[in-house]
Formats: sequence, C-alpha cells, structure tokens
Amino acid sequence: MSTQSPTTWITICDTCKREGWDAASGATDGERLAALVEAAAKDMPVRTRRVSCLMGCQQGCNVAVQAAGKLNYTLGRFEVSEETARGIVDWAVLHGESATGQVPYRTWPQAVKGHFVTRHPPLPDAE
Repeated sequence: MSTQSPTTWITICDTCKREGWDAASGATDGERLAALVEAAAKDMPVRTRRVSCLMGCQQGCNVAVQAAGKLNYTLGRFEVSEETARGIVDWAVLHGESATGQVPYRTWPQAVKGHFVTRHPPLPDAE
C-alpha cells in the first residue's frame, strides 16, 4: 500500500496587476509570474495551474499552495522575478514533504518570508 503524500498544487493568479502595471506591456504581472513559477516547477514534485483572479487584488501578485488533507496557504505581494518563482516552488516542495502542510520557519526560502496572507485548515474528511 502506498503512503504517497497528496499532490501539492501551486495556483497562480494570472490576472494580477501590481501598482503601476502598464497595459502596453502585454502580459499581466500574474501571467509573467505564472510563467516563471511554471518553469521553476518543471521536474519538481509539485503541480501548477493558473486561475483568473484569486480575489486578492490589494495583495497581488498572489498564489495559493494547497494539498488535500493539509493546511493551505495564500501568499501575495510578490515582485515578478526568477528568485520569487524559485522561492515559491521551493516552499511548495517543503509543503508537499510535510505531513500537515506546516513548514518550519527556519526552512523557508527568503523569497517567501513576509508574503503569507492567509492559512486555511484542511477540509474535514466527512460531513
């Protein structure tokens, strides 16, 4: 019998626009961050997906890190950079390795420190 941990997902808001976003640039800040996170997650034990609007516009750029049966997190206020994307993915990998989704602060990548917006308990198994 497998004891494989549930898949950890990184959900990236692709409609996020940071203050000063220039429509002439084409892609939204969220689309740019999503592309960087997707590239950083390639060959890593996490999955990514894009959604249009996580409703955290005041906190953009936003991502959610989730797995069934674990604590789930929303992170935001990110600059768009490869360092940011790598930090998000590295933290999500640690989340995936944790039985509860809780990751010891001392192991957090610097790029995610100060970016946590909310933490949600896992949904109950039954009604």
